[in-house]
Amino acid sequence: MVIGWYIHHHGHGHVSRFLAVVPHLRTPVIAFSSMPRPAGLPAETEWVELPPDADAFEGPDGTVDPRDAEPTARGHLHWAPLGHPGHRARLSMIAAVAAERSLAAFVVDVSAEVVVLARLLGLRTIAVTQPGRRTDPPHALAYDLADRIVAPWAPGAVPAAGLHAHGDRAVWTGGISRFDGRPAPAPRAERSVLLLGRVLEPGAREDVVARLSGRGWHVTAVGHDDASRIADPWPLLARSAVVVSAAGQNSVADLAAADARAVVIAQDRPFDEQHHTAEALERWGLARRCDGDVGAAELVETVERAAHDTPDWSRWQVDGAAGRMATAVEAVLP
Repeated sequence: MVIGWYIHHHGHGHVSRFLAVVPHLRTPVIAFSSMPRPAGLPAETEWVELPPDADAFEGPDGTVDPRDAEPTARGHLHWAPLGHPGHRARLSMIAAVAAERSLAAFVVDVSAEVVVLARLLGLRTIAVTQPGRRTDPPHALAYDLADRIVAPWAPGAVPAAGLHAHGDRAVWTGGISRFDGRPAPAPRAERSVLLLGRVLEPGAREDVVARLSGRGWHVTAVGHDDASRIADPWPLLARSAVVVSAAGQNSVADLAAADARAVVIAQDRPFDEQHHTAEALERWGLARRCDGDVGAAELVETVERAAHDTPDWSRWQVDGAAGRMATAVEAVLP
């Protein structure tokens, strides 16, 4: 038996989750994504690179922006632009491999359209979901069709109205982090703060760094652009006294794995995913929350307060979460 696994190309969270779960699977996997094959993927795991479907293409009357090509089918889908050769080719490639390799099941992280395709191909289908207001028709259709729905956060943490009718097929695994079980390399350094990712505009980041430095903080900023991106942020995560991060699912799971004192700044994402997560973290006392337009002075004061927090990150249930997702996936196999 072989499992197919679709990985969305936006950001790095979906592929990070895949890389965390793959070592726990007993079944071979063929991965599909528009992203290039990631470093660190086991050699035995096949990777099918799909053509893009969000770029402009040539139509009968000239260049077409796919956003103008009825991509939602009048609100019934999220993305299926009419006439886009890349979109047609990527779905055809998935279908061809599914038939040629007799895939036994298909994990979709994330795409309502690929969930529909997998089920139409007669595959046992596992849909990965995310927080936010996902009660729209495309999500409802995907949830209705999926044999299993994986929610990679702690049960009860983030309300998920779209899953209320599917509790018998939904599995809350806890947050999935590639750093689960990894020991801290050194004790935390007092008055050290890590600015992780693209949580601030360049001017605002420089202002915050200057203000924190002026108060005796040692500031490290990584991941805000390609030049500052590092492959392994774990040592910084584990030893920083406070981490300022986005509120995406993988970012939060990594904070939990590091037992970090944190300030999260929710980024604007479809369906308000990060805002819902940030509110949950604040409600559970796991992190302090700031809005995306937070001023430098307010953020600095929030970092100062966060330095004295004692969050109980065990509530996010990161320990063993990747293994629980692997178990949920393989439970649907024939």
